[in-house]
Amino acid sequence: MLAGGALALLALSWSTCPSLAVPRVTDCGPSCSQGFVCRSHVTRSILSSFCHQPPASMPRSVLGALTLSTAMKCDPRDGCSLLLRVNTSLRLHESLRGLEACALSMDTQETHCQSVRVPRASRRLHVGQQFQVHFGCFEVSAAQSVHVTLRTVPHFCGVQLEQQYNVEARKLSYWVDRSRKVILVQLPEAPGGTDYYVRLCLKWFTCEDVGALVQVAANSVPGMVSLPYSRELPCLCLESWASTPDAVRTQTCPFEDDAAAEALWEAVRYHPASQALSWEPACPLSGLVSLCWCPEPGPACLELQHSRRPAHGRVQFSLVDTQPQLCLKFSTSLGFHVRCPFQQPRFPAWKMTVWPAPSGTHLRVAFSSPSPARFQVCLSHGRKTWPLACHQALQATTRSAASDDGTVDAAFVDIPRDEACGPDTCIQGWRADVHFSAPQQLCGIPCGAGDVPQAQTPRTLGRPPTSYETPSYT
Repeated sequence: MLAGGALALLALSWSTCPSLAVPRVTDCGPSCSQGFVCRSHVTRSILSSFCHQPPASMPRSVLGALTLSTAMKCDPRDGCSLLLRVNTSLRLHESLRGLEACALSMDTQETHCQSVRVPRASRRLHVGQQFQVHFGCFEVSAAQSVHVTLRTVPHFCGVQLEQQYNVEARKLSYWVDRSRKVILVQLPEAPGGTDYYVRLCLKWFTCEDVGALVQVAANSVPGMVSLPYSRELPCLCLESWASTPDAVRTQTCPFEDDAAAEALWEAVRYHPASQALSWEPACPLSGLVSLCWCPEPGPACLELQHSRRPAHGRVQFSLVDTQPQLCLKFSTSLGFHVRCPFQQPRFPAWKMTVWPAPSGTHLRVAFSSPSPARFQVCLSHGRKTWPLACHQALQATTRSAASDDGTVDAAFVDIPRDEACGPDTCIQGWRADVHFSAPQQLCGIPCGAGDVPQAQTPRTLGRPPTSYETPSYT
């Protein structure tokens, strides 16, 4: 797709291959190889199952390959129509009078048959020779599924060929105008004297309407229609179909690339009153959604326990901590994506700091928070496992609301130095009054003489002269 407001042209034609157009024909009557005489014969559109046993002298391989193809025939008065061409080869046998081809529409269950006969004089003259047979064309519609049966006249048991054929789907030429947020659709002439419809829809189990339905009248003058859209989504599609009952619908989705999929991960909402975090996909997805913790800048995001949810429909997490390091992780059919909705100034975060306690024999883990909260501290050994094995869990005092004079009591817990120190020891803190909290972590705190100087017990949220603070990634 072209960037910015440029027009992205994606021209598609009536073809299974974008570079090959459906050939046009002026005549589609029956014919045979040069030198052979054959005539069309009126036959009933009934595929009878009755057959004769073939003569012992007739090989089963009298029928050659069955070739099917699509063509278009246009008339100034009647317009254009799609046709199915049926070609094969036949090795003449004295017991054969010709061939019959029947086309069964899988949509309507209607059968149409054509027969080609070889006159007796021509049969006697060319017995044992192989020749090409081109049947008269069968009228078909775009995206129609047709079952073709070819057999001998008379019908000999076991001597027949069958093939399923899918007629090329109608493809629309369209332009994406990003500056106006519209898709401009070039409307071709409706072939076959049948109206057809065009619309924008979101492709779920069915394609759900997201705009006006445009009807194109049969044999109308080709024109242009503008279809507005609000978001570029991979499941936003152009859909077209004929006005006949049970017509096959064809779809083209302009925004199937990875760039359009980015809009799916933006549908994250936080509800402050209930502290709930929700996400609802605009397109069908298969996979998982979970909350995760980013301990440091980079792609790694460690999944929080009990937060895994299937990515089907609306996903909601209740009582979520608004920490910048708390993120949503999407592992879906479109790949792996991480979104961190709280890395914005409007979500003030709590912080954890460590400094010497007044006793001198302990370290004080203190929490500053913009709102009342309860915190828990975990001591663990070893940084390479997740979730960390909690060697000791400690409850911090409650962080209260601000008093009348503006001072705020910090939540804290005191930990003996010999338990908190060491290169493989980590102090981890998180909120204990929510269901999902992203922890803050300090590892390898030096506790040698002079490493952590004494400091007075803080009564406000001010920082003491020397302290260790968890890093910020906002």
